[in-house]
Amino acid sequence: MGGFKCISLELRNVPKPFSIPDLSDEVTLARYPFLPQAKPWIANMAAKHEIDIDELLDGTMMDRARVRARSRLVDSVDSKDGVEMASIGDIHTEEGRLLEAFSFYYARLVVGASEDERLISRWAQAEAERAQHILEKDDAISLIAETYVSEVRCEEGIWKVGLSDFIELCTGITGSRWRLPNCDINDGWVTLHDEGDKYSSRGKMARLLRERMKDDIKMDALEKMEKMDESLLIRLSEPVGMIRGLVASKTAETIALIGAGEEDWPPCMRKAVAELAEGVNVNHFGRVFLGSMARCIGLPAETTVDFFRSAPDFNEATTTYQVGHLYEREYTPSGCSKLKVNHNCAVRTGDDRLCDQSWMDHPLKYIRAKQRRRKQQQSIEVDVNLPKTGDA
Repeated sequence: MGGFKCISLELRNVPKPFSIPDLSDEVTLARYPFLPQAKPWIANMAAKHEIDIDELLDGTMMDRARVRARSRLVDSVDSKDGVEMASIGDIHTEEGRLLEAFSFYYARLVVGASEDERLISRWAQAEAERAQHILEKDDAISLIAETYVSEVRCEEGIWKVGLSDFIELCTGITGSRWRLPNCDINDGWVTLHDEGDKYSSRGKMARLLRERMKDDIKMDALEKMEKMDESLLIRLSEPVGMIRGLVASKTAETIALIGAGEEDWPPCMRKAVAELAEGVNVNHFGRVFLGSMARCIGLPAETTVDFFRSAPDFNEATTTYQVGHLYEREYTPSGCSKLKVNHNCAVRTGDDRLCDQSWMDHPLKYIRAKQRRRKQQQSIEVDVNLPKTGDA
């Protein structure tokens, strides 16, 4: 739920500047190694220090870079705030910049070698969130904004974005402040007004840039995935296995949150939980359905929020607010017919005998039927095990 809305996982065609600004500050390039300006700098660093693919994968010089890369990968799965911002070295030294830049490159190789687009999306999201948090305090935000946005300017601390850029960039962001009817639009510009520390003008600009950075990081990783050869895939099998294992563990942990009632859940609810746990972008209807189902069967709101942690657009505050809204307004989950129309039904005829019954038209009926059948079975088992009259 980073918002109850359908957000396409396809890369958006965001307007970009015809030319990008020069950027030579090595600290900035190391902090944001996915920038287009960073590519020649990293290539020069690789040549200067004789870092080839063998060194990056197995060499002793890159040991610490690989350690940092693994932490970046783990954070992309395990942390709700994205990749840890702090590097393992002093980024103001050449060694620290090497570690930070090449740890990103190694992590990108690993997610590419996974050949899992959902994992790539998850990693891109985490790296972009990290960059967003840094940009909220980094003077380099102006150069990076000019790199990614065709029309952008800052006047006395207040940011303005061209309307076409804003429309494209805000598509994946939830919250009423990002909807056009609630924005200050004048002469083709959208003004990002200050709304306190949490939603400062600068913070809003960083949030918009996160969308652009996420798409660029994902696009680059997908391109690298397509170019992977068999030998490279084999050499990266160990770190790929590590990250896949972590994803599987988190998925099982999320599903286990439901406790003893899991066996009674209808397939549509299981489908929504499993897809979110795998990082699938469940549509708006499916998100509202899951939240309202969780409320009806008595799951705590905190558990319901946890179901959405792996969603590609997850935001803790937004999701908590929206789940709370569903619980307070006592939303009732939709019936089977609407689930089918909105592509949230998980079965076909013959997949689940209970779903095939003519009277089965609502997921809550499914739960009640499962509970009745289980109680009947338990009653039969108790009766069978009771001592008969005359038994010793």
